[in-house]
Amino acid sequence: MPVSQRPDLPPHYYRDNFLQLCDTVQERYADLLLEPERALLQDFGGLPFAAQCLYVRLVSRVGPWFRVDKLAYPEIGDLTAAMDALLVAGMASVPEQLSLEELGRLYTRDEFQRVFGDDAGLPRAAHKSALLDAVAELAPDHATCMARLQTLAGGPVIGPRGVDTVQLLQLLFFGNRRQSLTEFVLSDLGIARYYPYSLEATSRLFPNREALDEYLLWARLGDRHRELIEGNELEGLTVLGAEMVASKPLFPATQRRWYRQCNALARDLERMGEVDLAASLYAGSQRHPARERRARILERGGDWQEAASLCREILAEPWCEEEREAAARILPRIERKLGGPPVPRPREQFPVVELSLPRGEAPVELRVGEHISPQWSSVHYVENRLMNALFGMAFWEEIFAPVAGAFHNPYQSLPADMYEPGFRQQRRELLRDRWSRLRSLDLGRELVTAYRRYEGYQCRWVNWRGIDEELVMKAATIIPDDRLLAIWERLLFDPRENRRGFPDLLALGAAPGDYCLIEVKGPGDTLQDSQKRWLRFFAGNDIPAMVARVSWSDD
Repeated sequence: MPVSQRPDLPPHYYRDNFLQLCDTVQERYADLLLEPERALLQDFGGLPFAAQCLYVRLVSRVGPWFRVDKLAYPEIGDLTAAMDALLVAGMASVPEQLSLEELGRLYTRDEFQRVFGDDAGLPRAAHKSALLDAVAELAPDHATCMARLQTLAGGPVIGPRGVDTVQLLQLLFFGNRRQSLTEFVLSDLGIARYYPYSLEATSRLFPNREALDEYLLWARLGDRHRELIEGNELEGLTVLGAEMVASKPLFPATQRRWYRQCNALARDLERMGEVDLAASLYAGSQRHPARERRARILERGGDWQEAASLCREILAEPWCEEEREAAARILPRIERKLGGPPVPRPREQFPVVELSLPRGEAPVELRVGEHISPQWSSVHYVENRLMNALFGMAFWEEIFAPVAGAFHNPYQSLPADMYEPGFRQQRRELLRDRWSRLRSLDLGRELVTAYRRYEGYQCRWVNWRGIDEELVMKAATIIPDDRLLAIWERLLFDPRENRRGFPDLLALGAAPGDYCLIEVKGPGDTLQDSQKRWLRFFAGNDIPAMVARVSWSDD
């Protein structure tokens, strides 16, 4: 939406949004809140209007401490009065002292130079880090240091109370730690329009406080993992791995996070040589690449019978495309070690056209599209955008169906389980009925109707800026229905992986069935695994596709 067409937000929109968040959480999760959390909500409600606004402004920023002289919120009015009200109510505090590191984040180099430059004996051009080191050597106590800075370089410092509680409220509202109050603003501005799917009041991500506390525990463990990696504290990773092996999540809300954490930590432990501990973590995960990594560990350790058994298990019921392909590569190697006959790997040969083009400023994909355009009615640079969008529009209502645990707030562009096996399982009947209807419909007309109905709504499958109605109509008219259905079926099998790897160009002729998907590779570029999988699929389903290999004619 152009800036000129965006609605003006009310001056205190952020307070209104925070109140909506608090009211929703109290309505859905009041029984889960502990006394300190309920007290914060009650104390916030008792604040004067301006103090409420200032509190929301502060908890929405990265702190924990803020210089009052740097706060500029003209819509609030008297900031000093608002700050005093927060302090009296205990909704904010002033620090007794701050460390040099904290002061360094609050005050500029010039301010440190003005206050401590003469004592430190450093030139005016000295870097801030050198100034801080010099101040540390002067050894003033931190309280004195802070007092001098406040006196000579700025006013008081303030920090809001209950930041952790506000983060917990956001988690309860959004159902994840990624989203924040910004989502309200994007929606209010019309930048992000969310589809009005149904939110089941009885379907809560956290059925009780134990489930919430377990989620928070594993979230903290994930944060600890990142901190250990950033600090290169490798011994801590081993301790963390042992802790995770010894305990398993009890509640569904934590399981997906726990599986991801197991895989990430196990991979780090593998690289460290802690293979047994890594294998134990993989064994507890139900998410790719846990089984693949276990198979590789078993193979390297010479436990070929167990590795072969695991590969056969994967091939019988693969979790995703990558896992199936990995097992298909590993199993023949293991079977040879067990005395089986060698099984030659077939060489993949995809249709290729060699093009020699002059260099230019435009991307190579556009250069190829321009080169072949005389042979076709139209050539479109689509990459993953078009096929993903057609799938998203075809299955829109099934994607946004009111399935238990799928939606936790009004600001989701996908259900929480979109990339999980449970997506298909929980919508088995809905998907079966949709397949039946799609096979009897004119897909061109159905997709154009869907485009008009859903245009502009947030859905991670559909990039509205990357497609238009004319392209949807052309593609759905020229590409046969049964080919589109085959592509969508593969997308449903593994939505996370199969949403990528589509060819760059779609060339369309004048008659149904006259089309070609073209993957463009410039000099030195090679096919990725996801692209090979789609080319293999196209070959097996009579979908015309090729690779255009480009060399520069002026080299």
